[in-house]
Amino acid sequence: MYDDLKGKVAVVTGASSGIGAAIIARFVKEGMKVVINYLREKDVADEMVRIIKKNHGDAIAIQGNIDKEKDNIILAKAAIDAFGDLDVWVNNAGHEKPFATHEMPLSEWQSVIDTNLTGVFLGSREALRYFVDKEKKGNIINMSSVHELIPWPTFAHYAASKGGVKLLTQTMAMEYAPMGIRINAIGPGAIDTPINSEKFADPDQRESVESLIPLGYIGTAHEIANVAAWLASAESSYVTGATIFADGGMTLYPSFQAGNG
Repeated sequence: MYDDLKGKVAVVTGASSGIGAAIIARFVKEGMKVVINYLREKDVADEMVRIIKKNHGDAIAIQGNIDKEKDNIILAKAAIDAFGDLDVWVNNAGHEKPFATHEMPLSEWQSVIDTNLTGVFLGSREALRYFVDKEKKGNIINMSSVHELIPWPTFAHYAASKGGVKLLTQTMAMEYAPMGIRINAIGPGAIDTPINSEKFADPDQRESVESLIPLGYIGTAHEIANVAAWLASAESSYVTGATIFADGGMTLYPSFQAGNG
């Protein structure tokens, strides 16, 4: 538990399932007031709010497509109107769909870039506008991936978007560090979330993925949420412009394990 987080206000995009929902749960546990952004799952988001309030927490749910400028403006305004402040913005929303690069429709390329990269820019910009205006030492956390570092064939759009998130995070961190605003990223590896449930339900595919992880198991959304809470807290006060890889060691070139190579 991080005492400095109690009462702070956080926006989390793509928060109705998976990693986003786990971050919401952890932030609420820390005593934070949360804004749950969702795209389609209104019933799920509303139920999250109901449960949080039943347990004496503070939460609202706001529908919005984070690759739209106006939706990010609405999201920031909703947080400030509801809770009177904004402290932490988590750009979590994202998606992926495999295509051989030579067969990838432009619409699919653009859709992933719009959500995974442009959405991070738009959300960050709204948070930064508030932080700068209020002279506030705010905090932005971007959801990247091990694929900001590791190439991923048939996911050229996804890897390109996460490579962009890496340098966007670093550039903004450098730009706003003199104001005390910290901006970091989390790079999850293989995480057991709904988007991966079908793949990981197949024993052969699960074993294949686990062979790429030195720690030997697929991570949980809760383990990523733990990193988000630390980055949001004063415990990480000297960290900015970093990607924290929470990947079980996937970025350590596991094929060289046991002295291979």
